[in-house]
Amino acid sequence: MPHPWKFIRAGGFDQVQITTGADLAALPTLDQKLWVALACPTTGIEFDERTLELIDLDKDGRIRAPELIDAVKWAVERMKDADDLVKGSDALALSSLDVETDSGKLLGRTAKTLLKSLGKPDAKSISIADTEKALEAFSKEAFNGDGVVPEESTSDAALKTAIREVLSCTAAPDKDRGGKDGVTAVSLEAFFKEIALHTEWLAKGEEHRPLGDDTAAAFAALSAVRNKVDDYFARVKVATYDPRALMAVNGEEKQYLELAAKDLNVTAAEVEKLPLAQVVGDRPLPLVTGVNPAWFDRVLAFQAQVVKPIIGDKDRLTDAEWKAIVLKFAGHQAWVSAKVGASVEKLGAARVKEIAISDLHEQLGALVREDEDHEPLALAIESVEKIVRLNRDLMKLVNNFVSFRDFYSREGLATFQAGTLYLDTRACELTVRVADAAKHASMAPLSNAYLVCCDLKNAKQETMHIAAAMTAGDVDNLMVGRNGLFYDRKGKDWDATITKIIENPISVRQAFWSPYKKALRAVEEQIAARAAREEAASDAKVVSAATSLPDGAQAEPTPPRTIDIGTVAALGVAVGGITAALGALLGAFFGLGLWMPLGLLGLVLCISGPSMAIAWLKLRKRNLGPILDANGWAVNAQAIVNVPLGASLTKEAKLPPSSTLDLRDPYAAKTTPWGLYALLLVLVLAAGAWYFGKVDAYLPIQARSVTVLGASAPHAATPSPAPAADPPAAP
Repeated sequence: MPHPWKFIRAGGFDQVQITTGADLAALPTLDQKLWVALACPTTGIEFDERTLELIDLDKDGRIRAPELIDAVKWAVERMKDADDLVKGSDALALSSLDVETDSGKLLGRTAKTLLKSLGKPDAKSISIADTEKALEAFSKEAFNGDGVVPEESTSDAALKTAIREVLSCTAAPDKDRGGKDGVTAVSLEAFFKEIALHTEWLAKGEEHRPLGDDTAAAFAALSAVRNKVDDYFARVKVATYDPRALMAVNGEEKQYLELAAKDLNVTAAEVEKLPLAQVVGDRPLPLVTGVNPAWFDRVLAFQAQVVKPIIGDKDRLTDAEWKAIVLKFAGHQAWVSAKVGASVEKLGAARVKEIAISDLHEQLGALVREDEDHEPLALAIESVEKIVRLNRDLMKLVNNFVSFRDFYSREGLATFQAGTLYLDTRACELTVRVADAAKHASMAPLSNAYLVCCDLKNAKQETMHIAAAMTAGDVDNLMVGRNGLFYDRKGKDWDATITKIIENPISVRQAFWSPYKKALRAVEEQIAARAAREEAASDAKVVSAATSLPDGAQAEPTPPRTIDIGTVAALGVAVGGITAALGALLGAFFGLGLWMPLGLLGLVLCISGPSMAIAWLKLRKRNLGPILDANGWAVNAQAIVNVPLGASLTKEAKLPPSSTLDLRDPYAAKTTPWGLYALLLVLVLAAGAWYFGKVDAYLPIQARSVTVLGASAPHAATPSPAPAADPPAAP
């Protein structure tokens, strides 16, 4: 029989209610299409990271629906009653474990052993603090079941040295439970493979040692000057071919002039680029006198370590002798190029050979295997930690994953809510951490929420990035650069600075006034821009006039401006047109009679209606999903944040109920009597309506405008002309 699930409507969609152990046990059977979220990150949310780490089986930093289901099954199978998991206690009663099963029996036995090691042999429950202490003590053991062996795991000096050598040749050493670097079966295999390869390579090198033990040093001296010697003999060949090239191959005079103009240094890069020695026809390479000073020391070492033992004590070197030296080291060079096992070369050839013939591989491997033998105990301890943490956290995670119970019930903060942002007389509770700014920038606008992105910094210079949803109030005073104060879930305060604003409607009321505020801002900006242009032009004229006059001269008086008759005529036509249009508008408005208020309302709706309609549509689609998806969640529903919920998420400043307010502000600016202006406007409108006779039908005859004004009334009947008199009859 299917489990009888209970659902509630919250946020515009159906959410399952998981309140009992039976609900929790049946979770694997719930269709995942009905889950609110299908994945969440293990970091950046307000939840115990160690619990999430234990649930994250593939260690990819995300909890997916199958992993949560596995955690639920694992916990329910080890408890006598799944209802115990609903309580969310920090301590797990040992009696609640199902010792009738093998897994439960092992958990109970391990928990008692841990409590005994902590000096609590008679304890009836084990807490998270107990497991943390037990794990800390176990991590410090020489062998703790993680397969990582630090040098502290042995007292043998030779093995300690070998472990240090392995670690020194490992790019990224593994760390054991205690945080110490150690060797593993994998790192040992890689190290001793390199030892074998390097030893084999060293053995092959015995065949290519033209100078015995001095070969390596001689080859280094040869390599240091090889390119430069080749360059010298190439220049000699060019100069021998055509003497006209002598100046070019020895360096242009311009180079020497530039060098002479500086504080000369024989090791300068400019000197080093010059030829190794002066090129004169078919001249051998000098090794002592006449050598480029920047290369003198290297050439001298080459002469002592290479030339002298192979050719003899000579101070000059011919091209043929140079080729003979290079040929003599050809085999050694090929051997060096084929080097393998370079990662262990730092140990030295003698030590590498010593390790290769030793039994260190077997001894270190035995230590690793001994550590791995403790893995069952380590897993048992970790299982105790896992069941204790799930006993406290599993129900909370389910109700912030399968459903967003904490968020929509408003009884507490959800796991994705980072804290509270105080900004612009508001407290915003819908704040989320931003891990990937680029992804957030592309996803968050789709939420249709007004978001302020802030950089946070605390007294310890730690930083964090959040996005806060403004769901109540106005936006007039929100701008990039404004500062606020953020309190995280632990109550710690952070300085907050707005770095970006994602604009969307906050409310229909705010949208009603938006067109007028925008128009007012546009007018203010135009006036300010026009004033700035005029001021700049005026300043430019003053400066130009002052700088163009000779000393002692006076500016000529500006001739009076004359008014062009055409301009006056054009202004008259314009004023007349505007007056006629205004008169027609007022006439049409007054022509509405008693419908004038509706006409005024229609005008207001024409201006504010589109903005309000757009706001209403967007507020209906204000969605939490894109905000969370941008931070690594996989929200599976359209989690709506409607107007009532939004109003509860952003609290505006209000005076306490018991407070009093003195409205007499000694520094208040002089107020504009808007009430008087409104009354005068109503009187003017009423007078206009009476003047045009729009209310005559509702007034007594004596008060009608046609009676009072007579023929002067705009709507008075025009008298028809009198008929012509008949001509007198003929006699």
